[in-house]
Amino acid sequence: MSDTRLHEYRLEEGVPTVDRYLALRSRAGLSPKNADQALAALSGSWCAYRVTHLATNEVVAMGRVIGDGGWYFHIVDMAVLPDHQRQGLGDDLLAALLQHIVDRAPAGAFVNLLADEPGRRLYERHGFTYTAPKSLGMAKILGDAGDGSPQLG
Repeated sequence: MSDTRLHEYRLEEGVPTVDRYLALRSRAGLSPKNADQALAALSGSWCAYRVTHLATNEVVAMGRVIGDGGWYFHIVDMAVLPDHQRQGLGDDLLAALLQHIVDRAPAGAFVNLLADEPGRRLYERHGFTYTAPKSLGMAKILGDAGDGSPQLG
């Protein structure tokens, strides 16, 4: 973290609380989740970092890695609140996540992410490249039929 940001923000390892996680996702424009999803997601993190704004003690940015600790590492939940964007917090978070992987993972680890439009330049600056046409990302979202039973959708 730059000297300027050191006086305004604190980058620390760990996840935010469930409430702060849900608020940060919502305010940063990520898809909404419920408390059960948040609790499971946060406890399933391989590693995570958060950024706290010192003047307000508010968590204003976060990023997590999920993975198996050996080969696959998937960067998720990269989020910075709009009022704190364009200050290098995303760069600091991503650098911390990547360094955590480098320090603990075996050589040859596979690190990936899904790059929505707003973050693509950030990820490219940190060495991420598109996998197409060799491989393409695919997804399947499980829905809810309204009666509590999951539906493939």
